[in-house]
Amino acid sequence: MLFELGVRDTQEQGEIRRAVRKLCADFPGDYWRAKDRDRAYPTEFVAALTQAGFLAALIPEDYGGSGLTLGDAAVILEEIQASGCNGSACHAQMYVMNTILRHGSADQKAAYLPRIATGDLRLQAFGVTEPGSGTDTLALRTTAVRDGDRYIVDGQKIWISRAEHSDLMLLLARTTPRDQVAKKTEGLSVFMVDMREALGNGMTIRPIRTMMNHGTTEIFFDRLAIPASSLVGEEGQGFRYILSGMNAERILIGAECIGDAKWFIEKAAAYAGEREVFGRPIGQNQGVQFPIARAYAQMRAAELMVHEAATLYQSGANAGAEANMAKMLAAEASWAAAEACVQTFGGFAFAEEYDVERKFRETRLYQVAPVSTNLILSYLAEHVLGMPRSY
Repeated sequence: MLFELGVRDTQEQGEIRRAVRKLCADFPGDYWRAKDRDRAYPTEFVAALTQAGFLAALIPEDYGGSGLTLGDAAVILEEIQASGCNGSACHAQMYVMNTILRHGSADQKAAYLPRIATGDLRLQAFGVTEPGSGTDTLALRTTAVRDGDRYIVDGQKIWISRAEHSDLMLLLARTTPRDQVAKKTEGLSVFMVDMREALGNGMTIRPIRTMMNHGTTEIFFDRLAIPASSLVGEEGQGFRYILSGMNAERILIGAECIGDAKWFIEKAAAYAGEREVFGRPIGQNQGVQFPIARAYAQMRAAELMVHEAATLYQSGANAGAEANMAKMLAAEASWAAAEACVQTFGGFAFAEEYDVERKFRETRLYQVAPVSTNLILSYLAEHVLGMPRSY
């Protein structure tokens, strides 16, 4: 195995990595191919991760979790991808968790965290994106209007993955009209929605079939009533809370991309040494070697950026620039590795049994989501380099 440890693993992280690798060995390629063909949720895999405590990584020990750092969580997700598995079925539980940990009330933490840690509750849905606003979060139109001891929610969300397999959803909605706020970043609020109660009582879920088995959906709200106690933190400050959670999301997605890149590189390097054409291994040809070697260099550089972003985030510092760069560089590294792997395998890359085409489709997503490369470049240009706002 080429990648026993990460670039800067602690001893504990090395142990975590080996434990995740051992668990993932029970879910080989044929398991994922079957799920992919049937568009089925990997329930058994998610249950195994939950039982092992990996999905409770960021929940404090006082609430039954593992009390690990964001860097530790990044190791878990990276190793899942590097093992050929797919963490998208459950990764939201890690990055959504940060919003509750940082801004949830004591009652909310006591009510939800222990049950999430044991697996009695799943927190997998993150309701932000809308058809009309896309990544322009401040333009979202879903509203939550206070009505006594409840809020009435109306609107629509799209690209909400795992909604059919989640008990809880972290929802961002407008509580103050946009033309009535002092700052454009105000007026949005975060709610913890119990989807079990909401489904059929004002909330409708419609699956969207996509090129990868991502379990994504569109959600409609029609006068959905939720308790006022569902509000997370202070009303009107939800955008600030979500930004913090989004930074964690970008770091963890970056870690997944590093794992994908490692899987592709290891797969390509091994095949290049075994496959013979014209009486010699194809890996003897520099035209095959160089793209794999370049992808390796890209991956290692991106891996350092992911580590730096995670370290900054868990220290409490503003990791906005680093989180964005980590996600962008890691996504580009995974895509370069995927391209190199497909070229190395040639026609066999398109055969289902090798898993290359499945992983190829899965990793392509991260050039677009959870934030597109162009928006990351715009963020860096404006907020780091001081250039004029481009949109």
